[in-house]
Amino acid sequence: MAAVVKDLVQLNADLQEQKERLDTVDFKMITFSLAGKAYGVDIMNVKEIAKADKFTFVPNAASFVRGVYNLRGDIIPIIDLRQFFHLPQEKKTDGQENMLILRINEQVYGTIVDKIDKVVGINHENIQPPHPIFGDINIKFISGVVEKEGELYIILEVIRIFSQKEKAEGSERIQVTEGPYFVKPAPASEQQTVTDTAIGFIKEGLLALKRFATSYINEVWVRKRFSEWSIGRDKDDLQLKTAPDATEFLSSFASPCTGTFWSNDYAQAVKNLLPKLETNTINVWNIGCGKGYESFSFACILRAKYPDKQIKIWANDHDVMAISQAPNMTYEMEELPDYCHDFLVKGKGGYSFSPAIKDAIIFEYHDVLNENPLPALDIVLARDVLSYIPEQDQNKVIEDMKEKLKPHGLVILGTNEELSENDWGSMSKEPVSMYARNT
Repeated sequence: MAAVVKDLVQLNADLQEQKERLDTVDFKMITFSLAGKAYGVDIMNVKEIAKADKFTFVPNAASFVRGVYNLRGDIIPIIDLRQFFHLPQEKKTDGQENMLILRINEQVYGTIVDKIDKVVGINHENIQPPHPIFGDINIKFISGVVEKEGELYIILEVIRIFSQKEKAEGSERIQVTEGPYFVKPAPASEQQTVTDTAIGFIKEGLLALKRFATSYINEVWVRKRFSEWSIGRDKDDLQLKTAPDATEFLSSFASPCTGTFWSNDYAQAVKNLLPKLETNTINVWNIGCGKGYESFSFACILRAKYPDKQIKIWANDHDVMAISQAPNMTYEMEELPDYCHDFLVKGKGGYSFSPAIKDAIIFEYHDVLNENPLPALDIVLARDVLSYIPEQDQNKVIEDMKEKLKPHGLVILGTNEELSENDWGSMSKEPVSMYARNT
């Protein structure tokens, strides 16, 4: 009898030890959904999560390659896992895609999923071998399945996914293309060699000839523009040799209505993106205001959007002549867009803006790289300004913006400029590039 009791005690101890071992967390995964099913990926392969809606098209890529994306200066490929696995896709109302940024064998890839859920910790002994019944995807891409708190998760083998090789037909011999691009060789007449060396020459030329500093803020545009610009050019002629060459390269960079009043369409696009603001006074910093067209345009938009609030715009520029002339400029009615007409007064020399607009703007000569004592800001307006500041100073100015902005304050950049979505939430909608400060 004593032996039986001893065996039962030992059995209970063994069962308790087994339970404690299985309850121990030694594997963590980021969970997400694809077509209504729950998936997981080893957290050790996840660099970060992000949202984005702007991807640059990659010619001759497979259908599941959405393009490339500028992740703080690194150009990474973006793979849509729904298309890769031939799964249905959810329609996005805001255009923003949920992305897992993965690091696989020293390479970084972006993967689009329907929804990113949470971090789940499990014991690896609870992971069961994969079986076709657990998913709608090829079993070779599944490392296992596991149940946690009533939810069944399919764990993807991402290293295998991003180590695929594809045989590309259509040439005299079979070629193998490595990596996530799965780019099929194009006919010889369509092939072009776009090298980092050539891009480097372009960046150097833009800086030397036009003081245009390429950085993560505008690199996506520079590379896209290079692809267009280089078509038909000899590979030995991929440099900017003169100022007119650089001007021609930058011809499509400027935001709409640069150097003039904003058009009705562009003004409406900006107005539509402006959120409800609870503050009684809206403080704005307009960097690089020039002759004041942008400042007056924005003041009219703000007055129409927030009729009951006080507007105050600090308009800065280092062009002393432009700044000194801006407050007293007069115009012909036909020069001014419709949305400005309600804020005009007629004088002997033509039309000028009413006191409600003029008094809202303080024009000041100022260099953005110097200290700018300002109150807490709701909006920073800096279209196409950052790209013409030396790269080493761009982060300084961005940090200055962030420090001066209220929580969730807004930054409006040039159409072809962007900020890191780790620190800023994108509210952009073509042709307006707008970001909200993350708290």
